[in-house]
Amino acid sequence: MKLSYTLITLAALLVGGAVWAEKGVDLNQSPEVTATQQGTIHQPKEQSRKPLNYVNQPPVIPHSVDGYQVTKNVNRCLQCHGTQSYLTTGAPRVSPTHFTDRDGLVSSTVSPRRYFCLQCHVPQTDAKPVVENTFTPASGFGQ
Repeated sequence: MKLSYTLITLAALLVGGAVWAEKGVDLNQSPEVTATQQGTIHQPKEQSRKPLNYVNQPPVIPHSVDGYQVTKNVNRCLQCHGTQSYLTTGAPRVSPTHFTDRDGLVSSTVSPRRYFCLQCHVPQTDAKPVVENTFTPASGFGQ
């Protein structure tokens, strides 16, 4: 009985994979690859770092992240900002807060809850606001 369930599951996976491959899915549209269409948003390679607007604000990214992969197996951000590479790349090092897990334990690797950088850090852009923004920085922050 267990063998038949295994065979049925394998057959379903094979058929599903074949159907998926036949449709010609464009992996560039995967949520694991962050990219914008060429020319829709201008993201210069280098910008000065923007001041923070409130306590514990995640810094904005001063360069383009078009095509960066951040998956469970690959994190393009850590190739420059990781603890073993930031000295040679000149990039800011990942914050020590990113090595603490939800239980408060410190690890030598980035915590899973802080691994997906683009959840909190966003690229700077010169895009026009979609809606009016009346936000003002906290006292002593910004500018």
